[in-house]
Amino acid sequence: QVQLVESGGGLVQPGGSLRLSCAASGRIFSIYAMGWYRQAPGKQRELVASITSGGSRNFADSVKGRFTISRDKAKNTVYLQMNSLKPEDTAVYYCNADRVEAMSRPSADYWGQGIQVTVSS
Repeated sequence: QVQLVESGGGLVQPGGSLRLSCAASGRIFSIYAMGWYRQAPGKQRELVASITSGGSRNFADSVKGRFTISRDKAKNTVYLQMNSLKPEDTAVYYCNADRVEAMSRPSADYWGQGIQVTVSS
């Protein structure tokens, strides 16, 4: 069974920083890409950032220059460093693992349970 476990969310003041972590567990052979999405109340879920196994990164325009994404392939873990946070970054953040190859399972995508990030003074 493949599971994604997120950590690092919470409440931060505008201009502050947070670091999210997401670890994938299970008998995993490979993961094509890992990333973060977010969903604010009343809005659709949107991509924040992603990183492929080859190191290619993709960012939403709204976070470029403020957020960075990194990945430890050996640990099947992805990190999202969020700097200069704004109130509009407030949302539930979801970790995603794309095209996971795991023992005795077909290739599939997986999601974490979501973690709250609140930016407020």
